Amino acid sequence: MTATLTQWRTLLVAHGHLFPLLLTLGAYSLAVTLQRIGGRSALLNPTLLAIVTVVAVLWFLKFDYNAYFRASQPVHFLLGPAVVALAIPLYRHAGLIRERAVDLLTGLGVGSLTGVATGLAVAWCFGVSRPALLSVAPKSATTAVSMAVSAQIGGIPPVTAVLTILAGVIGAIASTYVLDALRVRDPAIRGFSMGLASHGIATARAFQESDTAGTFAGLAMGLNAVATAVLVPIVLHLMFR
Repeated sequence: MTATLTQWRTLLVAHGHLFPLLLTLGAYSLAVTLQRIGGRSALLNPTLLAIVTVVAVLWFLKFDYNAYFRASQPVHFLLGPAVVALAIPLYRHAGLIRERAVDLLTGLGVGSLTGVATGLAVAWCFGVSRPALLSVAPKSATTAVSMAVSAQIGGIPPVTAVLTILAGVIGAIASTYVLDALRVRDPAIRGFSMGLASHGIATARAFQESDTAGTFAGLAMGLNAVATAVLVPIVLHLMFR
């Protein structure tokens, strides 16, 4: 058994440029299939299932994470075009967005400030160190933005990345049940709330509900990235002045 496993590891290392990419795509495809079989349950979040699968395989095979990350860059590259593609549904719903512009901006201000303030409050209550506290502040923005903001304010970007993904996964899973419990039926409101609180991961979930929900989630994700980058330094200045 040990000899066979060693042979597999040697083979995978030799093809290290291909294995991580196939693992990533395969894990996500499997996760999507499981969610479909499970009636698209929010509990079977594809991102969460894919992360668990990839981590388990890398740990079992003792595959170097840095090698995995380098080989997975094509997937990271495609995130850019995927975000740009959100402009298409935004264009289709431009009229509805204009009608609700005031409500959306109000919700953006309140939601973004709440996301920053609650994260800082919880971290403060637990008495975490200042670098860890600063790492929590931008967690509600997209990962790229939250890590950049964290680096600028003296946080720890890798910690921020973990917290950001965690916020996204929890939001994508819990948002459906919370909004249902609050009897929020309007797809625009549901989507905007999901994208505002839990960025891209929840946006993917919103698109599963409806095109309108996904569009407003994508809008909220983009606007909140900007709002968080502006609000975090202001809130921290008020806290530590």
